[in-house]
Amino acid sequence: MLILAHVSDVHIDGSPRSIDRTRSVMRHLENLPGTLDAVLVTGDIAGNGLIEEYEIARELLTTRHPTLICPGDRDVRPAFRKVMLEEDGDGPINQVLRLNGLTVALCDSSMPGRPEGLLDDETIGWLHRVLGEAPDTPAVVGMHHPPVSLGLPYADAIRLRHPERLEKVVRQYPQVVAVLAGHAHTAAGTVFAGLPLVVAPGVTSTLRLAQELSTPVPLDYDLPPQIVLHVFDGGRLVTHFRPIL
Repeated sequence: MLILAHVSDVHIDGSPRSIDRTRSVMRHLENLPGTLDAVLVTGDIAGNGLIEEYEIARELLTTRHPTLICPGDRDVRPAFRKVMLEEDGDGPINQVLRLNGLTVALCDSSMPGRPEGLLDDETIGWLHRVLGEAPDTPAVVGMHHPPVSLGLPYADAIRLRHPERLEKVVRQYPQVVAVLAGHAHTAAGTVFAGLPLVVAPGVTSTLRLAQELSTPVPLDYDLPPQIVLHVFDGGRLVTHFRPIL
């Protein structure tokens, strides 16, 4: 059995609020009695894509657990890569973690300068290679942008474009057991390409449905940060949502 923590949308912008909320989440994970098999962070690490924001984020997101981080629409690839990975370059930041009995592939769905997402040709090719190299090992595919509408106009307008590109890949590789995303600042579960799709809630804020709103502003900054814990038993993924009080 594998236990994965799923964190998203920390939006480190130098403000005490973003730092404190992220620190609370990571302290919770660090202080767990047991060891996590991985911590997955699905994008929007920095609030403005600045080097100094990534320097803060790198310190905050450092943990005793294996950690994999992909960018979101708020992130800037060269700065992200330089600080978080100690590399140079401006291409897609795709990363894979091969655990005992599970492949975790985090794709870069960011479009530089745009809020919506896209898996470009380089990323699609990378995902084919990662999944093709271990066809007998179950896999989870993650990214920042959800590939479906969630009933939240604010987020749906900037979701993943051309999701059929992703669907074609995951349907080709039957070892894929689930798709993970962030971006929407809401805990949500649905189906994509016949697979479970789990959207992690936001650390920085929560996006509400229209029926929950008493004001035109859909983002709630008063609710506590939340995380996801995924349990993989070799055949299926079970998801638990946890507020961090």
